[in-house]
Amino acid sequence: MALITYLVEDNEIVLENLIEALKEIAAVQVTGHGATQTEATRWLKLHNGEWHLAIVDLFLKEGSGLGVLAGCRNREPYQKVVVLSNYATDEIRRRAAELGADAVFDKSSELDSLFDYCQVQTALH
Repeated sequence: MALITYLVEDNEIVLENLIEALKEIAAVQVTGHGATQTEATRWLKLHNGEWHLAIVDLFLKEGSGLGVLAGCRNREPYQKVVVLSNYATDEIRRRAAELGADAVFDKSSELDSLFDYCQVQTALH
């Protein structure tokens, strides 16, 4: 069964590469994506219960990934939200965890860990 995934990323090149890599490495079905906090929060709420994983960048065209995280606090237990950012500092990891992130991955050095995480989540669904 595919891992129904929503991506929050404002860089088109990163978005396209991430979609391709996720399809190749794990049984991930990207059902949508947003480039702003408002767009992502709206989609995730409108499709409540219909997605398994949200991958969220921190710096967006409008708003922030932390705001998206805060908007996902009341999700179902099987729904996971992870942060994928170039700014995965200890402080960001702490703040993201406080807002309910299930994991934080650094774009530059932890993509393999993100893909491993997706494979584990796919096996659970």
